Amino acid sequence: MNTVRPRIRKSASRTTANIRAKAEAPADLREACVAAAHAVIAEQGIEQLSLRDVARRLGVSHQAPYKHYPSRDHLLAEVVRRSFVRFAEHLDRRERFDDPEKDLESLGFEYLRFALSNPLEYRLMFGTPWPKGAEHDALERDARYAFDILRDAIGRLHGAKAIKSGLADRDAMFVWAAMHGLAGVLQSNIMPSLALKPGVLENAVAHVMCRVSDAMGQPAKGA
Repeated sequence: MNTVRPRIRKSASRTTANIRAKAEAPADLREACVAAAHAVIAEQGIEQLSLRDVARRLGVSHQAPYKHYPSRDHLLAEVVRRSFVRFAEHLDRRERFDDPEKDLESLGFEYLRFALSNPLEYRLMFGTPWPKGAEHDALERDARYAFDILRDAIGRLHGAKAIKSGLADRDAMFVWAAMHGLAGVLQSNIMPSLALKPGVLENAVAHVMCRVSDAMGQPAKGA
């Protein structure tokens, strides 16, 4: 009897642990995997992301995430896609103006606001190679939608003719490059070492937006 009781206790303990683990398992595993992957990337970098680590964080079997994501790359593609969705939603919530120039300026400010407030998502969108071996249809669609917001705003500024001729696309690339470059500079480690004149950094965004607005008002050669 003395040898049986410990075994019964251990078995009961394991059963209780299994029940507790099942009770604590995420109800929506698909969403939980995305959140866990985001946490892994934030803490350890993209290189350390694996479905096994995601499963361990969620307290599920190593095979469980594969029900929703065939590979680590598929999960990473979804994390990147969600970043583009958040980015586009942020731009869509901007203050709107009937004046096309003011509306484009509002869009530019919100682009930079998102980039500076969400550096991880920004790097995922524009500094992460899209994973190989994963279907990109949804990722491409949502990334394109974010660009379409800018293209449409410029179309309002230039008119339908510019959209048809491709000028709106070219100017959208110009504005995007300006905002992307400024976002990268403002987040760089070198900024505190530049010995800028007082007020330069505080007014950098407004100054660049003003320059972009001036450039948009000038006819482009070869347009």
